[in-house]
Amino acid sequence: MSSSPFNHSHFLGYVNFVSPAFVKVHFPSSVLMKTFVHHAEVLRGGLVGNYIVIEGEEKGFLGKMLEISLPEKERLELSERTFSTKAFHPVGRIEILLSFDLFDPSKIEKGINSLPLIGSKVFICSAEFLTTHFKTFGIKPENIQHSPTFRMGNLIYDKKVPVDISLQAIFSRHCAVVGTTGGGKSYTISKFIEGVIETGAKAIILDPTGEYATFDTHPNVDHSILISESYFPYQNLTINDLFVLFRPSGQVQQPVLLEAIKSLKVAHCLSGNIPNNGHNNDGTNDTFTFRGQQVVLNNGLVVKQNNITAAYNNACFTYKAIIEDFTINNFSINLLHRQIGNECFQIFNDRWANNRDERNYGNATSLIMRVNNVISDNDYAGMFGFNTPTTSNLITKINDFLANPDKNILRIGFENVPYNFQVREILANSLGRYLLNKARSNAFRENPIILFVDEAHQFLNKKIKDEYFESTELNAFDNIAKESRKYGLFLCLSTQMPRDIPVGTLSQMGTFITHRLINYQDKEAIASACSTANKETLSFLPSLGSGEAIIMGVDFPMPISVKVDLPTTTPKFDTPKFKIKAIDQNQEN
Repeated sequence: MSSSPFNHSHFLGYVNFVSPAFVKVHFPSSVLMKTFVHHAEVLRGGLVGNYIVIEGEEKGFLGKMLEISLPEKERLELSERTFSTKAFHPVGRIEILLSFDLFDPSKIEKGINSLPLIGSKVFICSAEFLTTHFKTFGIKPENIQHSPTFRMGNLIYDKKVPVDISLQAIFSRHCAVVGTTGGGKSYTISKFIEGVIETGAKAIILDPTGEYATFDTHPNVDHSILISESYFPYQNLTINDLFVLFRPSGQVQQPVLLEAIKSLKVAHCLSGNIPNNGHNNDGTNDTFTFRGQQVVLNNGLVVKQNNITAAYNNACFTYKAIIEDFTINNFSINLLHRQIGNECFQIFNDRWANNRDERNYGNATSLIMRVNNVISDNDYAGMFGFNTPTTSNLITKINDFLANPDKNILRIGFENVPYNFQVREILANSLGRYLLNKARSNAFRENPIILFVDEAHQFLNKKIKDEYFESTELNAFDNIAKESRKYGLFLCLSTQMPRDIPVGTLSQMGTFITHRLINYQDKEAIASACSTANKETLSFLPSLGSGEAIIMGVDFPMPISVKVDLPTTTPKFDTPKFKIKAIDQNQEN
């Protein structure tokens, strides 16, 4: 980069007005606004949206041209003839974006602690100056040489200025890609995926529609499509997840369901440690002796009818750490609906009653039917591996991907997952929580991973509630946004409705790639969440074309208006097009 960005052949004019919001520049001649070529670089002085530099006394300033107008007196004299024959003196309004060291322009200062003085010279900003600075955004000076960058696109107002950005600047504080339908979000995510592959990083994509299936053939991309290729093991669901799936009513059915799960976990522990549990089989039942008293199992079910409670309580105490760990549920879920029936016996003195409590059983009947229906459903079984699964374990697939240095992308496809009963939200939330727990164990500290969530409004800010089941929030992604950055798990959300993303989650996004936004509430959601979004920047959002975006964020000292390059691998789905109906020649005759 040249030592100074102030080239006198790029001179535009002088600052003649300064305020905290903007400054104005006086053009001594309208000739300075014309397009010209200097050292093979096309320079446009009078174009709204162009970047300019201002030479101050101690600092330099980078600004953006927002408005150009003629003084009132000259405006009245303007005509087709006078415009080409008479001298005019336009005035431009400039937004100051950042300041830099006058003698070392590579040192950028965040925030604007001072403003240029009246009479300061204004110059067109060179492409070299901009390109060099874009690469350094979000990177500490000592890490610039080792931080990977990728080509995002080019400036909207100067297509010859490339925008190369580091992964650190985009993702290290979480990222949100927002914009209306057709704005170019999917192409931006595809460009990010290519950038991850190019730089050798790793990312997992939650793909709700199969839109990014076109990447599956890439040698650095692995994929796992839920139901048809893999399942998320129900053992990794929490008790809350199981409650959301089975939806027990609060006061009556929840205690019975919880007790049934506890009993099956006891049965799993006893059966898995037979030599140490005084085991005996009489041909019908398995018995396990604790302090001279017996826990009875029949075909994997804990039999409570007319049995002493002390032995069961002793078994619970022995395996207390496993049974009370509600984040792991190793038990035979296919037996759950039958075990619920075994829980409907009252305790009298030191044993369970011989006769079933019909009132309790009647209250549990609807729960037994729901549990049986969920476990028997082919889609649920394919998603969670309820029966004997024939597909791959998704947890194993994720761990293999993380350990494989030759794979950069893992696409988890939700295209086969049904939309009913909010099962997609439950599944995505469980996946998010699993990755968060893995991040908390410092699995990603040395090799950070990016989690892409496409159509994020489908999964975030969701609550499960019906006429029987109390409201339960699905908050895994909210927790990821709030705490996972320090563990090396970075979140990238893509949504067309930022107003539907929880405020707490949106405010944790450090970088915004904002495509065209028209809705007032969506623009306000971005304005409230992004500290660098101001009125002038947001005013450009409704006029952005397809594939154009404004990059704003904590690690970006200034907003960047970029035309995103077309990705090499385009998403699977494009907007369907109407076609002309073919005319049958026979009918025509």
